Amino acid sequence: MTPNAKGALLMMGSMAAFTLNDTCVKATAGALPLLQILTLRGLISSILLFGLARRLGTLHLSMGRGDAVLLGLRCASEVAAAYFFLTALMNMPLANVTAVLQVLPLTVTLGAALFFGERVGWRRMLAILLGFGGMLLIVRPGPEGFSLHASYALAAVACVTVRDLTTRRMSPQVSSMTVTLTSALSVFVAAGLASIWVDWVPLDGRTAALICASSLFVMLGYLFSVLVMRVGEVSFTAPFRYTGLLWALGLGWVVFGHWPAPLTLLGAGIVAAAGLFTFYRGRVAE
Repeated sequence: MTPNAKGALLMMGSMAAFTLNDTCVKATAGALPLLQILTLRGLISSILLFGLARRLGTLHLSMGRGDAVLLGLRCASEVAAAYFFLTALMNMPLANVTAVLQVLPLTVTLGAALFFGERVGWRRMLAILLGFGGMLLIVRPGPEGFSLHASYALAAVACVTVRDLTTRRMSPQVSSMTVTLTSALSVFVAAGLASIWVDWVPLDGRTAALICASSLFVMLGYLFSVLVMRVGEVSFTAPFRYTGLLWALGLGWVVFGHWPAPLTLLGAGIVAAAGLFTFYRGRVAE
């Protein structure tokens, strides 16, 4: 198997794992407070990631001051993104929330151009604008279509964009596993402290199983997303992230009985097409 084929499989595995994690969290159906879910999932996933990092020998906490500042900003963005995303997920169909997140490659490309001076030609800029138009079809800002929960999904996109841009500025000396583990720990610590003022709810067997499964899936998603950066070409493997939308459509229909409205599907298609075009143009420009 070629490195690109391995990278494509790892990317698809990462998207499947993250979407299954989202499905497990949504399936709790409000049985637990959100902060309790974040705390429990963060604790279990942090333990799993710490054990994996120790086994692989990739946990290195020594870094320069600049990297430490960037890592702190990344962790803060991760905490905010987890809160906004899960809030939206609890109140919106799985496929709709996932479709909004598909605009991330476009926002990261735009952010890199605005803040890092990376060159983005007019074709990719036009694709980004079209992708944003597709996103508007998904959230439908208007007195009937737009909701507060859609704004949470958009806030999650903004936070993840900041997270990814700060990650790109870190030096290669900071290992991917260190970044992943500190992010998981930051979500656990922040949610745990905030949950002090929340009344925790006893777990039944079904909810406990869902939380454990969610923790395992999010850990696998983190692992696969780290591995995919070490094999194959990024320009080849990155488009396979859109398989997450297919998983969200299928699981949303099978598990929750949700199927997006035609306008939502059209918007998701536009966003995906715009993202694929930006990857293509970026590869041509290299």
